[in-house]
Amino acid sequence: MDITGWLEWFLGCLNRSLVDAERSLTSVLNKANLWQRINHSGSGPTNERQRMVINRLLNAFEANLTTAKYAKLAKCSGNTALPDVRELLEAGILLANSGRGRSTSYRLRDPDAAELSAKDE
Repeated sequence: MDITGWLEWFLGCLNRSLVDAERSLTSVLNKANLWQRINHSGSGPTNERQRMVINRLLNAFEANLTTAKYAKLAKCSGNTALPDVRELLEAGILLANSGRGRSTSYRLRDPDAAELSAKDE
């Protein structure tokens, strides 16, 4: 019996499983590292709206985050969203993309960034 074909198929399945597991583990570790840095920075999010939006961004939020989208995600007004976004910017959790005014959008800071805020120095 020739089992070479079966072994190739099996090893291919095993390899794909390991790659998927590594990708999932990397995502979980990046999320855990970010939350650990936020919690230990002393300047992290202080309210449920901020935590909810950060979690959405961590779960592969595809679009650019704007203040208006923040308000929709957090189910709050624009007047509430703007200070929340500013706090996250000041804490170094969010970074502003290029663009100003109504076209300003934000992204999460790189998970490998060493510091969350210049305030911590």
